[in-house]
Parts: sequence; C-alpha cells; structure tokens
Amino acid sequence: PYIVFCNVSMSDIQNKVKKERRKHTLYTLVFHFQTLLDNFERTVIDDSRLAGRPAEIFVGKMFKMEVWETLLASMRIGEVAEFWCDAVVSLYPIVSKGMRLIAQGKDPLEGQRHMCGMGNMFNYHSTGFPELDELMRTPQPLIFIMELLQVSTSQWQNTDEKLQEVPILHMQGNTLVRQRQFRKAASKYKEAILLLKTVQSREMPGDIDYINLGRMIIPLELNYCQCMLELEEYYEVIEHTTELLEKHKDCVKGYYKRAKAHAAVWNEKEARRDFNMVAHLDITLASLVSRELKTLSDVRTIVKQQQSYTRGQSVNNHIVYLFQSASDILFKKKHNQC
Repeated sequence: PYIVFCNVSMSDIQNKVKKERRKHTLYTLVFHFQTLLDNFERTVIDDSRLAGRPAEIFVGKMFKMEVWETLLASMRIGEVAEFWCDAVVSLYPIVSKGMRLIAQGKDPLEGQRHMCGMGNMFNYHSTGFPELDELMRTPQPLIFIMELLQVSTSQWQNTDEKLQEVPILHMQGNTLVRQRQFRKAASKYKEAILLLKTVQSREMPGDIDYINLGRMIIPLELNYCQCMLELEEYYEVIEHTTELLEKHKDCVKGYYKRAKAHAAVWNEKEARRDFNMVAHLDITLASLVSRELKTLSDVRTIVKQQQSYTRGQSVNNHIVYLFQSASDILFKKKHNQC
C-alpha cells in the first residue's frame, strides 16, 4: 500500500461522477477511512478502525456523498490515498451520523424524514454530535484518508439474504407473542426492523425501493410497540410511535397505540388527541374510540373523587397510587386491537 495525495474540487466531481457510474454499476466498495479537519492539528473527526468495522458503499445507488464514490472508484485494492475536498462535502455530517449509528447497532435513519439528504440537513436541529453540528453550521474543507479493502458484487446477494431473514424473524416474533413471551418477541421484531433500516439507508430517499422498505417496516414497528405495551414500557411506545408517525402520518394503528401509552402514563390531553385522530382517519373505529374516551373520563372522575378524600402529607403519594390504579383500569380491561 502507498499513499497518494490529491485535491478534489466541485468541478472534478461533476466531471467524473457520471463517467464513473457508467463504468461501474451496482457493486460494493469496502474501505477504511479517516476524516480530518484541514487545520494545523489535522483534527480527526471520524476513524472507521476505531468503530471496529470497515465502511461500505454501493456504486450506482446514488450514495449521498458522490465524492466518496468517485474517489474510491479511482483506487486500487490495498491502496491508501489522502484526498483534500472543498466544502462540497456539506452532507458529510449526515453521512457520518448514519455510519456512527450503524456502528453502535442503532437505527441509521434515526430522526430522518422522507426527503432528500439536503432537506434532512436543514431539518435537523442537532445530529447529537457536537463536532458534526459545527460542520453543519460552518461547512469547510475536509481531508479523507482512505484504504480500499475490497470490491465485490457479493454484498448485493447479502442484501437479498438480509431481506429474506425479515419474514422469518417476523414469524418467530408472532410465535413468541402467542406464547406471551413479549420480551423475546420484541427482540425479534427489533432485529428485523434494524435489518430493513440498514438496507433502506443505502437507497435514495424518495425512490420506490426506499418507500417500499419503509412500508415493510410499519407492521414490525407496530408489533414491537404492542409488545412494549404488554410489558408496560409506555414511554418506549410513545417514542417509537412518534417517530413512525412523523414518516407515516396516516398510520391509524400508530395513533391508537400511542394513545394507549399516553393513557397509561396519564397524559390525558395527548391520549384524547390521538384517540380522536384514530376516529378521524377510520370512521369504522368510532365506537372503539368512544369506549376508550369514556374509560378515560371514568378514570378521571374516580381520580377527582378520591383526591377529595386525601389531605395532608400523604396526598402526593396517594395521587400517584390513583394514577397507577387508573392505568390498571384502562389496560386490564379486554379490548379489541386496533
């Protein structure tokens, strides 16, 4: 291996990227990389070796940072090269965040909505990483040190294999639910969700494959949330359904499960809002929503009546007890699933 030093400007990318895509389509590049600031200290922003796994991109799939596709396509296997890139790499913070989340075993699309990469950049208030936030505020030249490890088409087969695992995990989760092993079932659903989101992160937002993968995730997310309801992990349900509803605003079951979670932790206003949204989106569920709202009102009446009998030092503890009792009333009653 040897190091090649190159400067890469916007015009270089524009001239090369179409040519490279015509020559190289649908194969995988596996590589290690370091990202450095172009300052005296050459501050390291990212290092894939520290993450414990190499990075990979798929040529021909419109990767968010075209510059990386162009640079790596010009390298030989085993080559180490250093590239200086101007501020055209303004999408780097989003790419870096996704790679960091994947390395942590988390959702690489966390916080994203259905829009292009640039749209997501402006949608973020924060990436969750101060050094990346600074790059978003002040785009600047970056230095990339890359080592190309492997070029293959086999990873596309691996992607298909990952997709084939999803229905298997889904069925395993369903079986565990019937056995009332909700924790294990939730783990199966979550594993399937992560597989789909990892594959989805390689697609261009708005493309048909991206949209179809998003639709495949919905029932798995809902099943996961149902398990969390059974396990009384209500805030987990609220978090996941909120993220789901940001992307799929017409998901009736998402609103219903979030309403149940809000009701369980006595967020009455939020619960009523979500129950009403269920009835608005699906009129056939109006009677179910009416029963749920009546239960909320009944519990509220019970709480108010009991509060009038509680005075003195124990009042706060007693109210907490009443709220827990209210949750029991809501969730120990048999009800139809939405």
